[in-house]
Amino acid sequence: MANKRKKKIVLTGGGTAGHVTPNIALLPALRDAGYEIAYVGSEDGIEKELMRDCGIPYVGVPTGKLRRYFDLKNFTDPFRVLKGYSKARRFLKSYRPDVVFSKGGFVSVPVVRAAASLKIPCVIHESDMTPGLANKLCFGAAAKVCCNFPETVANLPKDKAVLTGTPIRAELFSGDRQKGLALCGFDTAAATSSAEKDAGTASAETAGKPVIMVMGGSQGAASVNEAVRSHLDELLQDFRVVHLCGAGKYDASKDGIEGYKQFEYVKEDLRHLFAAADLIISRAGFPSPSALEAIRSSMRAPSRRRASPKSSLKVKKKASWTKSLSLLCGPCIKTVKNTRLPWPVPVSRRRFQRSWAC
Repeated sequence: MANKRKKKIVLTGGGTAGHVTPNIALLPALRDAGYEIAYVGSEDGIEKELMRDCGIPYVGVPTGKLRRYFDLKNFTDPFRVLKGYSKARRFLKSYRPDVVFSKGGFVSVPVVRAAASLKIPCVIHESDMTPGLANKLCFGAAAKVCCNFPETVANLPKDKAVLTGTPIRAELFSGDRQKGLALCGFDTAAATSSAEKDAGTASAETAGKPVIMVMGGSQGAASVNEAVRSHLDELLQDFRVVHLCGAGKYDASKDGIEGYKQFEYVKEDLRHLFAAADLIISRAGFPSPSALEAIRSSMRAPSRRRASPKSSLKVKKKASWTKSLSLLCGPCIKTVKNTRLPWPVPVSRRRFQRSWAC
C-alpha cells in the first residue's frame, strides 16, 4: 500500500518579531499533527533568523513595505512586491502545501496572493483590534480570517471571521523569577513575588522594589525609549527597570546604573524576564495583548503614528501600587497615577482601556 502523502503547511509573516512569534507558538502542535512545515519570509528580516533557530526550512522573497506616508521607496517597492509574488508562486507551485497560514506584515501580501492564484487555501490571523493594511489586502484571498477580540469581528468579512484568540508559546509560562533577576544583575535575594508581599509573607529584608519591564518591540520604539530614559531617575526611586530597547537602540551611557538593565532583544531568556516582571509596559501591537494579559499585568503605550482602538494605554496594576509612571504619548507626557484595580482582575472586567488624544 502506498504511503500516504504527508500534510504540508507554509507559514508566513514578518517584518517584526510580533508577526513571527505566534507562528513559532504553532510549531509544536503542527509537528504533533504530522505537518511538514516551511516558512516564506523576507530576504533579510528578523523572521529568517528566528526560523533558522527553530530548524524550519526558510525561503526568502523580495518584498516592499506598505507605507501610508511619502517615501521615495514607494516608487520602487511595488516592483519588489511583484518580484516577491513571482518567487513565492514558483516555490508554492513546487512545494504544493495543503494550506498557507499568514500572521500578517508586509511580507505576507505577495505570499498569500500567490497562494490564492494557485487555489491553495489561506488562513490569516489579525492580532490587533483593527485590521492592519497588509491583512486587509489579503482578505479577498483568505478562506478564514482569525482574530483576538470580539470587537474585531465587525471589521472582518462576515463569512470569514473566526474568533480564536492568539497562539502563545507555552515556554513563556515556565519562566523563573530568580533567573530573570540574575540576568538583569538585580539582587536575587530580593526576588520575593508581589503575591507574597500582598499576602504579608515577605520579610522587609527580602522584599525588593517591584520590577517594571518596558518593551518597544523587536525594532524598538523611539518614544518609549525616550520616555524611560528621560524619567529613569524618577522611576528608579520606587522600581527596578528592565528595558528592551530594540536592535541598534542600546544606550551604553546608561550601563552600570543600579536597578536598570537594558537589552536590545531577548529570545530564549524572555520567559525569565517575564517571570521577574511585576508590570509590563509595551508599545501597543507587540507582543499581542492576549499574551501579555495571560502572562503578567500590563500597560500598553499607544503608537503616535496612528489613531485606532489599539492605540490606547491598557492599565493593569496591583491595588498596592500607587506610584506615578510617566510615559511619553505623542508630543506630550501623560501620567498614570494612583490606579487602583481589583486583583486578580475578574474575567468580565479584563479590559481597562483609556485612550488619550495628543
